[in-house]
Formats: sequence, structure tokens, C-alpha cells
Amino acid sequence: MARNVAIRYRRFMNTPLSIDAAAALLAEQNYVADRQLATAVFLALKLKRPLFLEGEPGTGKTEIAKVLAAGLAAELIRLQCYEGLDVNAAAYEWNYARQMLEIRLAEAKETAREQLAEGLFTGRFLIERPLLRALLPRAVPPVLLIDELDRTDEPFEAYLLEVLSDFQISIPEWKTIRAAEPPVVIITSNRTREIHDAVKRRCIYHWVDYPSAARELEIVRRKVPDAREALSRQIVAFVQHLRSLDLYKLPGVSETIEWSRALLALDSVALDADTVNNTLGVLLKYQDDIAKVQGSEAARLVEKIRREVAA
Repeated sequence: MARNVAIRYRRFMNTPLSIDAAAALLAEQNYVADRQLATAVFLALKLKRPLFLEGEPGTGKTEIAKVLAAGLAAELIRLQCYEGLDVNAAAYEWNYARQMLEIRLAEAKETAREQLAEGLFTGRFLIERPLLRALLPRAVPPVLLIDELDRTDEPFEAYLLEVLSDFQISIPEWKTIRAAEPPVVIITSNRTREIHDAVKRRCIYHWVDYPSAARELEIVRRKVPDAREALSRQIVAFVQHLRSLDLYKLPGVSETIEWSRALLALDSVALDADTVNNTLGVLLKYQDDIAKVQGSEAARLVEKIRREVAA
């Protein structure tokens, strides 16, 4: 099985890469990409550079890493970022409990201190975290997802520079581990704060925007194929109109898909004001936004969309 996966990966990477091939790779996994995104993915694969994806939450940034891993038959290694993330959680950590046990056993055997010290900081006592695991040799290089980098702080960004530049991690007590073949690195950011230029310079940068109505409709068709065409068109039109309103948090593509599934579960065949009012919590995640849309505004939008879709 592993050999077949490796052969599949080699065949793809050894064929002439193109923007169309990158778009097809995403489309095979039901990810509808525009030409700019397909170009960014192509360049990241061709040049073996990290791909930095920035955009509003719910626009499909994390999903790109998932579909690339599936399309390349590669392992997805995910590092979910959060405030206070450090090297021990992200890259590696020494197994101090096991080291202490080794010291006790060595003392019982009266092992020389020099010999003991040399053996304590080796791979036997190293706990591999996501960044290090992504650099270790394997038949198919993995897809490393560094998700929501904007949640971390600047010291962690600085630590990432070595990984992103040289695909290596320096372990002072032991040695430097470098990837024989670089992983496919996808970094995402919701832009809750600015990421340092030093990180972005090492990456292919792409802003993932909300999709056009035509592309969002194609996404719904692929992700919720059981929904009726008329309902799908109304859903997309409604969400597109919502994004033109002054809301605290605009609905992303993920909310569009989830709302489509919710309406399908309710056996809806077309939008109506009551159903919209009752299911706004699937689309909008803040009460102030729901209150702004509920009632007369929802009814107005539904009536407007019915006329547009029927035209």
C-alpha cells in the first residue's frame, strides 16, 4: 500500500507541472479554485516553497491543505497555532522522565558519567512534534499545515524562519535535522494581527477572498449535491447579499455549505422568511448580526432573491 502511494506521488511530481494540473488536483477533491489560487498552488509545488494563505475565516484556507494531502496521497501533519505555542509543543521535546530513568539505571550499573551524558541526548529520548515529524524521511513527503499562525506571537514566528528557509530544525543538544525532500507547507492566517515580513518573504503569498456567486454556486453543487438547483441558487444569492451588509462577521463559504446542509435536512425546496429566521444561527455567529437580519430584513432579502433567481 505504501509503495503504491509513493508511486502515485512520484508520477504526479515527475509529470510536467502546470497551473491546469494544480487546478485539476484541487478539483478532483471537490475544491473549486480560481485561476489565481491554482497558480499559487502550482508555484508552491513547483518551486517547493511554503504557501502562505491569508483571508477571512471560513474562506477555505485550511481546506486547501486537506485536499492537497488527499490529492497527493500524503500524510497531513497539522500544527494548530495558539497563544503561547512554543518549541516544545511545535517542534520537539526531550523525554525528561525517560532520561531520569536512564540515569537511575546507569547509576545502579555504575556507568561512567561521560558515557551516560553522550547517550541521553539522542533520538531515543526525543519526542517528535509536528514540525520535526514533517522533516523526517518517508516515501511521500507530507503536507505540513501551520494553521492560524496569527494566533501565536512573534518569538514563534522567528523560530519558524529556519524551518521555512532551509526545511531544517537545529537541536542544540544533539544535531540539525534537515528534510531530504521538503514537505508541502501550507500556512494560514485570519489576519487578526499582521505576520512579520520575514515569514512572508519565505513563502508564496495568496489572499483567499470570498468567492464570486458563480464559484460559490459550483462549490455548493459539489459539496451538497442533493440540494435542488433552485434552492442552491437562492442560498448563494442570499449569502452574497449578506456579505454586502454591515455585519460584524460575514458568513464564509463553510457557513454557506453548512446552511445548505441544514436546509436540506429541513426538507426545504425554496427559501422562505420563516425558515431563514429560524436558521440564521447556522450562517451568523453573533447575536447583533442575527438581530440585524431577522424579521423585515430577512423577508426583504428573500423576496428580492426570489425575483432575481426567477428572472
